[in-house]
Amino acid sequence: MSIVQWLVFILFVQVIHGICTWKLYIAAGRKAWEAFVPVYNGIVLMQIINRPKWWIFLLFIPIINLLLFAAIWVETLRTFGKKSTLDMILGVATLGLYVGYVNYTQQVTYHKDRDLTPATKGLDFVGSITFAIVVATLVHSYLIQPFTIPTSSLEKSLLIGDFLFVSKYNYGARTPMTTVAAPMVHDTIPLVNVKSYTTWPQLPYFRFPGYEKIKNNDIVVFNWPTDTLYNMYKVADKRYDKPIDKKTNYVKRCVGIAGDSLQIKDGIVYINGKELILPERAKPQFFYKIKVKESSIQNIKDEYQITEAGSIFEINNKIWDNPSIKEELIKNYSFEEVDRDSINSYVNGGIDENLFKKLSLSFSNYYFYANLTNDKYEKIKTDSRIASVERRVSKVAEDGIFPDYKDGKPSVTNNWNVDNFGPIYIPKKGATVAINRASLPFYKKIIAEYENNDLQVNGGEILINGEKATSYTFKQDYFWMMGDNRHNSLDARFFGYTPENHIVGKPIFIWMSWDSNGEGIKNKIRWDRLFTTVSGEGQPQSYFKYFLIFLAGYFAFDYFRNKKKKKEVN
Repeated sequence: MSIVQWLVFILFVQVIHGICTWKLYIAAGRKAWEAFVPVYNGIVLMQIINRPKWWIFLLFIPIINLLLFAAIWVETLRTFGKKSTLDMILGVATLGLYVGYVNYTQQVTYHKDRDLTPATKGLDFVGSITFAIVVATLVHSYLIQPFTIPTSSLEKSLLIGDFLFVSKYNYGARTPMTTVAAPMVHDTIPLVNVKSYTTWPQLPYFRFPGYEKIKNNDIVVFNWPTDTLYNMYKVADKRYDKPIDKKTNYVKRCVGIAGDSLQIKDGIVYINGKELILPERAKPQFFYKIKVKESSIQNIKDEYQITEAGSIFEINNKIWDNPSIKEELIKNYSFEEVDRDSINSYVNGGIDENLFKKLSLSFSNYYFYANLTNDKYEKIKTDSRIASVERRVSKVAEDGIFPDYKDGKPSVTNNWNVDNFGPIYIPKKGATVAINRASLPFYKKIIAEYENNDLQVNGGEILINGEKATSYTFKQDYFWMMGDNRHNSLDARFFGYTPENHIVGKPIFIWMSWDSNGEGIKNKIRWDRLFTTVSGEGQPQSYFKYFLIFLAGYFAFDYFRNKKKKKEVN
């Protein structure tokens, strides 16, 4: 909804409120017209039901206002003597319209000095829970949001099972765009596995000022721009067009900011022509082919804690030399040139069972693939049990690489892949670029989806909102998000630019880290990662012991304070 549409909607709600309550205002000694004046009618109503005026502020906060509206309907009914359980149920179930029914059909008495304490323990419990949800939703939406690392795209910088606190205020809190949603959940209600929101009405995008801008190398939480899944754990049965703030939350490193020129050469990111130097605590992983001598491959994996590795298959020489097999591979598996390495690379990611049998494949006892950090690579290559460690870099075009593919092949003349990519320009708000058939694939999603223009291509003509276009000016900033685990990350190399209005916040703190593969509770908790900061200079440092000292100090202080109070009473 646009700003104008929202103003019309708010005005409509105000008119409905006035129609449903003006006689109640009169019964409370106020004027009928006061029920129709936006905002002022709310202030007067808070006085009538004897509730704090600052509740009006909460009525303008999405999701929280849903809870507060229900509370106000109930409080209004109770103020005019409608206190039964049925009255309260009808007040909420009819979205407040039952108040209008009472307004026109009931002779009511205004109870100015009514008892504000809940009539039953049940109501007291409901009130306490509602207050807790309101406070938690405020914190969750505008200050700090808990977040869990579900995938290995940032291994070993952030680990699967890290529990983060994500700051909303560093980059500026974004007001919820989805106005009707269950509080404290994302796109799906747990257990029942149903959608947690309605797509209408939607608020326009707005972000409060932050105290810092996104910088190169910042780790950022954002909504996955191309998310069309019901939820991130459900196999897509069809396309789901989700509101921006209900798209799946992703966390990546922002390697390129608005206005940058970005290029990837042999897996190394270059910004504006210079190599991007990662912070010391970043642990990028690259793809290596490792050959052992006589040692067990599994022993090597276990000793070096290699969690992401793949087998390499060996091909029977007799089968390999069969020309018809090579022709079949080229035809069915799109190999430009079939050799042992290309087969190895392909089957590392999965192989058809029939092909496995036809080629008489078997697992190699000497070779395997692994994702390694630089530190782990340096250690392994000096190990006497290792014959060789060779970094593998993609050289040929890969399917699915941004910006656009048609029938599995690039629609733009390039040979880009995960290791060699670009250069590209990262759009900046207010910047203008030339638009033609060559450049359009880079920006068409921005123009048509992220910035809501009508984009049409008629032959050689490009039409934006019905007018011929040779250039385009961007309406917001964009960012380039990549995982540190360069060969196991669904990131910008596949889905492209991340718009500013998709930014959620900045991870600042790891309060818990859980290793599901650890044996026993003690080994499942990564103690060295508890209470560590995500960003900063040097290696991460745990503040867990300081937290324990603080906690012990607080309990000691509280114990002696209570002991002193008891002495004073006696």
